[in-house]
Amino acid sequence: MDYLRQLQAERPLLFGLLLLVGFLVAFQLAIFVIQLLVGPFGLPGWAPLVILVGGLVLIARRQQR
Repeated sequence: MDYLRQLQAERPLLFGLLLLVGFLVAFQLAIFVIQLLVGPFGLPGWAPLVILVGGLVLIARRQQR
């Protein structure tokens, strides 16, 4: 964690780029895992995205309590 704080202070553009890439990779990985789980059910292509966003909304609402 100290390395990330130091990177954020010294090179904010590189830190922002790494953060963006990390979020994109995590999002793609989550979508892939959800597609593997719900694929056999024959749901439409947008269903994994809805499941992911719904799960993130549920997590955010629980953290507000």
